[in-house]
Amino acid sequence: EENGHQNKRLKSDADEEDAEDQNKRSPKRKIVLLMAYSGKGYHGMQRNVGSSQFKTIEDDLVSALVQSGCIPENHGEDMKKMSFQRCARTDKGVSAAGQIVSLKVRLIDDILEKINNHLPSHIRILGLKRVTGGFNSKNKCDARTYSYMLPTFAFAHKDHDVQEEVYRLDKETLEKVNKLLACYKGTHNFHNFTSQKGPRDPSAKRYIMEMYCGEPFVRENIEFAVIKVKGQSFMMHQIRKMIGLVIAIVKGYAAESIIERSWGEEKVDVPKAPGLGLVLERVHFEKYNRRFGNDGLHEPLEWTEEEEKIAVFKEQYIYPTIINTEREEKSMANWLNTLSIHDFNSSAVGMQANNKNSK
Repeated sequence: EENGHQNKRLKSDADEEDAEDQNKRSPKRKIVLLMAYSGKGYHGMQRNVGSSQFKTIEDDLVSALVQSGCIPENHGEDMKKMSFQRCARTDKGVSAAGQIVSLKVRLIDDILEKINNHLPSHIRILGLKRVTGGFNSKNKCDARTYSYMLPTFAFAHKDHDVQEEVYRLDKETLEKVNKLLACYKGTHNFHNFTSQKGPRDPSAKRYIMEMYCGEPFVRENIEFAVIKVKGQSFMMHQIRKMIGLVIAIVKGYAAESIIERSWGEEKVDVPKAPGLGLVLERVHFEKYNRRFGNDGLHEPLEWTEEEEKIAVFKEQYIYPTIINTEREEKSMANWLNTLSIHDFNSSAVGMQANNKNSK
């Protein structure tokens, strides 16, 4: 029996030595991956270990990392082992053209090609860079830029009978949209633009650098426009609610003063636009780049060489998904029909008073 144990021990020692040799040949290094994906059919980016019925982007990514040999299998089960960190948690159905994740991997040959071979075509790794050992993509990110692509009939006034395919956004309405979007710039208390945050929660204060709507364009007979927003960081559903409120004002359901009111302490009913059109465009590492980007060891985290690949991916996977889903499932058109149910005038205090009176 003792001999049996000894043989087993010798065998396992030999296996470990083999693994160590393998690891010495390709030691683990901290890297970042530039990712693009179409989020339709996924329950967001972040992996929920233990709940396999809700498929996430990270489920597919981790599986590809294991299969390509970049990480050992047990790192897939416990992501802390590879120091995994995503830059942004995109919500259910939301896509990305420039998501960044940081992790430790074995730098095997043809690493990008091997990872992509094990990924579905609507998820791609477009770039890789070495970073400092202590790098954390979430903490080191100073800003994030999102875009939101929507059919322009969303801005048609509620009293006008609109045929969706014929509607075209006029200059005055676009100017009004941009005037309202510009109100969000600066630091404000966005507690009304997410759930489970009270008005006195310091984390509800967020800084928005820019927000505007670009010129409209026609795809498949429907006119679309893209809203861009750059901010330090965003809370869950914040961007969709910011856009939802502007749509409600432009359509004539709510007064312009509601934006100002929403930053106060009272609870304001803010509608949440559909997730379909939201895309994480890029993440910014300006401070990191200034400190390490030109230190001779690390590259700045900029992706000019990958711009073309990003543009091709968006044309191939992200925009068609948004356009076709809009045509087939009418997510924006159906959501617009719910705006009349919202109560944009009364505050929570007012509603309580009304209830007392009616009693």
